[in-house]
Amino acid sequence: MSRTAVNRTLLALVGLVLLAGGALLLAGGLDLNHRWHLGLPSDWTVTDPHHAVLAPADRVRWRDAGWWWPSVLAGLAAATLLSLWWLLAQLRRGAVDRIAVPDTDDIPVRVRGAALARAVAEEAEQLPGVSRARVRLLGSARHPRARLALTLEPGAAPGPVLRDLSAGPLTHARTSAGLAVLPAEAVLKVEPGPVPRVR
Repeated sequence: MSRTAVNRTLLALVGLVLLAGGALLLAGGLDLNHRWHLGLPSDWTVTDPHHAVLAPADRVRWRDAGWWWPSVLAGLAAATLLSLWWLLAQLRRGAVDRIAVPDTDDIPVRVRGAALARAVAEEAEQLPGVSRARVRLLGSARHPRARLALTLEPGAAPGPVLRDLSAGPLTHARTSAGLAVLPAEAVLKVEPGPVPRVR
């Protein structure tokens, strides 16, 4: 199981626990246990709208400690922000972990996205006019797309470099992964040339 799948599974479990807790408190506050005969234990304080969730002794235990409630509120705020950050991190589509190779009969074949991206970058750096190349494969396992950052040598023309890139590394990557298409986006920058001396 990939790290993304583990993260999403844990996030779903935490969400279910919080949803169940919130539903239980809501049912208690609206007295749904008695109205709808839900069969919840009668000794649970959360099922009775006339009882507080915390016992009186628990509510007044830290009343004299000035640090208690600010600490509780700060902890809850931090937990909320951390949960939101975690959720947004799962929703963002990052680099493809593995690419599913189609048409491999009954045996599922997957190619590591990082290895394929590294192969494309190494081949791109061999092209005339390319000084450095960085490649990331984004999207999904079945529909990846390539994002390339190329640094060109001084005087290199972008047109021929892009044609060579499309005909060479990108075509080889698409063919080796068995993909029908491999959309690509390239960002080019030119390496600064030598500064002429002024006499």
